[in-house]
Amino acid sequence: MFRVGLLAVVVCLGRAAHLQDSTSPQELLKAAIEAQQAGHNQEAIKDYREILKNYPQVFAVRSNLGAALAGEGRYAEAISEYERALELQPNPQVKLNLALAYYKLANYQAAAERLAALHRELPDNSQVITVLADSELRLGHNKAVITLLTPFQRAEASNQTYSYLLGTALIRDNQVAKGQVVIDQILRNGDSPECHLLMGLVKFQSSEFAGARDDFAKALALDPRLPEGQAYYGMALLSTGDQAGARKAFTTELASDPNNFVANLNMGVLLRQDESYGDAMKYLRQALLIRPADPGVRFQMASIEMSEGKLKEATQDLESLVKDSPQFIEAHVALATVYFREKRKTDGERERATYAKLNAEREAKNELAAQPAQ
Repeated sequence: MFRVGLLAVVVCLGRAAHLQDSTSPQELLKAAIEAQQAGHNQEAIKDYREILKNYPQVFAVRSNLGAALAGEGRYAEAISEYERALELQPNPQVKLNLALAYYKLANYQAAAERLAALHRELPDNSQVITVLADSELRLGHNKAVITLLTPFQRAEASNQTYSYLLGTALIRDNQVAKGQVVIDQILRNGDSPECHLLMGLVKFQSSEFAGARDDFAKALALDPRLPEGQAYYGMALLSTGDQAGARKAFTTELASDPNNFVANLNMGVLLRQDESYGDAMKYLRQALLIRPADPGVRFQMASIEMSEGKLKEATQDLESLVKDSPQFIEAHVALATVYFREKRKTDGERERATYAKLNAEREAKNELAAQPAQ
């Protein structure tokens, strides 16, 4: 995190206050900076706040306080200080620190918005590019990641981080052939857990669940703490019928990353199936915090409301869901069911006709896709 040096802040204080006493705030400031540099953030926070009581408009003190708070993991407070600092001076490094604090809080939407603006200001800053791409990826914005990283990955083919993030986005976006090209580039640098994870994703997307499971297992054997590794492994285990193994994998992922979307969503689904609705909702709410308005999560939450007999809430949530995601067949099916339970026959018939039409369109598309090329 960014810290402003002692001299710069002393100058700011001197200009702000025209101090007669050269020992009071300057000595306190010196002690704060030395404490922060030594990793004693609590002491620094106390001293910075004492200075700000008399000099609230000093940018550097605000910024340093934000960094000290972030160093203690107090990101919400850090965000407040960074924002107040930026009102005083639009400093790019503090803008980055603000975005990083949102990222640490798993508010990836806020982080991505600020990083996208900062990327326009600092187009070649690798940290901005990397964290922006990762934030968009966590939000499920695969196309945004592809657009962002493709030119940089071509220019910096040796940058493994760019390659990994781009490959993941391409595969998730069903651009498997292009994703394979990126995987091949990574493979040139030797066997790696990231490469096995990507190969597992390719197989998972192609419904080769056993092969995907094996690749994810290889990735975790090379790096047991590989980010998202346990989450993907859990998905493959679930798809091959090993629910117990999947639960264990998702739990392991969440122990190291409580904000993993895949693990939270799938734990919510498994607990819903167990009729442990309260526990399921905890995981689903967390998943929705990570990806606001995600249709899959909203559907699971509405399904729980249906199971608990909360028909009014389920109706409202499903009506909102089909409005936002009109092609979501299962949501139309659920909404028709709720309407019939509420004795709203006309509405139920309308939804039944809607999902029948959508299902016919889906089957026709699948049949066309299955036809051999001429």
